[in-house]
Amino acid sequence: MQLTTKMKTITKISLFSLGCLLANTQLSIAANLFTADNKNFQYTGRVDFSQKHKPMISWPGTSIKTKFTGSYLAITLEDEKGENYFSVIVDDEIYHPYVIEAKKGKHEYVIAQDLSSGEHTLEIYKRTEGEQGGSYFYGISVNGELKQPAPRPQRKIAFFGDSITTGMGNEAADNGADHLNSEKNNYWSYSSITARALNAEQHTVSQSGIGIMISWFDFIMPQFYDQLSAVGNNDSQWDFSQWQPDVVVINLFQNDSWLIDREKRLKPQPTEQDIIDAYTQFISKIYAEYPNAYFICALGSMDATREGSKWPGYVQQAVEQFKQQKKYKRIDTLTFDFNGYWAHPRVHQHKTNAAKLTKFIQQKMAW
Repeated sequence: MQLTTKMKTITKISLFSLGCLLANTQLSIAANLFTADNKNFQYTGRVDFSQKHKPMISWPGTSIKTKFTGSYLAITLEDEKGENYFSVIVDDEIYHPYVIEAKKGKHEYVIAQDLSSGEHTLEIYKRTEGEQGGSYFYGISVNGELKQPAPRPQRKIAFFGDSITTGMGNEAADNGADHLNSEKNNYWSYSSITARALNAEQHTVSQSGIGIMISWFDFIMPQFYDQLSAVGNNDSQWDFSQWQPDVVVINLFQNDSWLIDREKRLKPQPTEQDIIDAYTQFISKIYAEYPNAYFICALGSMDATREGSKWPGYVQQAVEQFKQQKKYKRIDTLTFDFNGYWAHPRVHQHKTNAAKLTKFIQQKMAW
């Protein structure tokens, strides 16, 4: 069933400037519930459709687009942990979206009740990542109709990364803490900014704290990259044949550099060749799934690319080794410069990195 009808009750509050409450007016609006399996919902990202009436969303940057008519909009979600955040972008208002702070369990979130009666665009965008848990999408309620969204972009980019690619802390103050879920917004990460600048559809496979050889937890990207669900290390399996990118961007080794060089957590201590080999092997895994893509092996812009760091060189040597092993030349490296800021990049830094990456891809792909 894709459409049900129910009554929505909306309370409007009138206030004088002195703050006196004068009246509460109850208005009843007939709203149509369009369930998640409606053909006019356009999903982007690794989405688990095993339950078609409530697909599970877990990866950062996963989005749902549609168009609708009417003045009322509500969204129904079921969140596993009550830790996720979503941007709800109506009529392309990207700078002032409605932000859902998801509560644990199934809830309806009223987004708007006074829109114009005409046609509106809608994008529901997951700001947070798999460590915040999965969210089940049930559908939207509007007092109008659901319309077919704009066609998908023809270009496709896949990103594999850590907290930098996710956008951890990017909306925090420059002098503030950067671990809050409310200030983690993948929409304004360098990856998503780049995809929009190039009019490309993106898939983001990222997890804060993850590395290629070692992570801040008990699994690494070579164990994680092929999952359908981003909620921890699990046995779910993504079908790579469903979506083949034109460009693959890998931005990893920040956590490896810290945990190997500073924390000395990897025992025995790897040699430089061990590090190069590990990166080469990971490229080979991604290449096996995307044999026709152009690869960019990036690093930065945190302290792994600081002056004197060996880690950009490890990436470069791994890429050269990969070229020799696979006889594949459509692969390059790119470094995002460290600017002395020791926390996670903020939005202004992401914009700088996105501009550099966008220009690089335009030159290489003639986009």
